[in-house]
Amino acid sequence: MGEQLSGLSIQDLQNLENQLQMSMCGVRKQKEQLLTTEIQELNRKGYLIHQENMELYKKMNLMRQENMELQKKVHGSRRQNGTVNRGSITPYGFSITDQESHVPVDLELCQPQHQSNGDQARGPKLGRLQLH
Repeated sequence: MGEQLSGLSIQDLQNLENQLQMSMCGVRKQKEQLLTTEIQELNRKGYLIHQENMELYKKMNLMRQENMELQKKVHGSRRQNGTVNRGSITPYGFSITDQESHVPVDLELCQPQHQSNGDQARGPKLGRLQLH
């Protein structure tokens, strides 16, 4: 702490200075090693995140291609020789007509409505779809 240095000789002060420099050098090396290890770990994590990002990008492109193919199939089945195939039936009982072919459809789930006793015999209502 610098106290009680008045009784030391020049040689003792130089030895003390050398010990302090060696200690500081050891602390710096240890700090440098810790920082180097941390940088390597962050670089490794960055690389893994980059790899994961690339995989997600590939999956997104694959899904986009599949979506485009499905859209082509839907539009292709709706049209024959440039005309709309009127009354074509799609799964789940939805039908596509000429008026609906160019109107965007937004589906919205609604909360189920309470049923009267007569409706329970027909099964539960899960909700309704609204077209906007």
